[in-house]
Amino acid sequence: MTVNAKTGSAPLRIALVDDYDVVLAGLAHMFDRYRDRVLVCEIDAQTQLSDEVDIVLYDSFAQPESDQQELAELVRNPRASKVVVYTWNFQPELVQSAQQQGIHGYLSKTLPARELVAALESVHAGETIISSAPKRAGSALGLDWPGRHEGFTDRESEILALITQGKNNADVATLTYLSPNTVKSYIRSIYRKIDVESRTQAVLWGVAHGFTPDHHRIDHWLGGP
Repeated sequence: MTVNAKTGSAPLRIALVDDYDVVLAGLAHMFDRYRDRVLVCEIDAQTQLSDEVDIVLYDSFAQPESDQQELAELVRNPRASKVVVYTWNFQPELVQSAQQQGIHGYLSKTLPARELVAALESVHAGETIISSAPKRAGSALGLDWPGRHEGFTDRESEILALITQGKNNADVATLTYLSPNTVKSYIRSIYRKIDVESRTQAVLWGVAHGFTPDHHRIDHWLGGP
């Protein structure tokens, strides 16, 4: 096993939890240069480790309606020493609720990889790290999300994912803490980028292009099949 040259200790064992493989692959890629400090157990098929990890890093892409229940179950899971939320949604009530669930960190997706790794190491050392609420200036280098290569912003992808799951505009506005008019503007932009004219066409496009969540990895950590 690789040893951290600075500390002489083994790297942190991290499990990445999200419904979308492309999101996880992009997040795992961010850690490539820090393999002596962070070992991504759920992505690296060559590792010979048990499911017990130091930190579960929970990416909240397009699943805000179930985040709180899932966070509570992850915190109770004995295989996960600590649970950290990784998100761009910093509504005060969401941060407070996550803290009440017992999470050990609430980290911004705008953090560059070196700061993300340092924050995870601080959490592992016993600190509770809550990022400052970021301005939505863009995601950290290395992240990925469904539709990125079709020109979608991360927010547009999140909204299309929610639409593909059957959410109406009011649901999307509530879950993303956006105004209904802002949601409509995002949806119009999405339609233009994929050259569709109706919600049904957009949903069909989303299903065909990876916007349907695969709950396997989250179910695995919550004790499901």
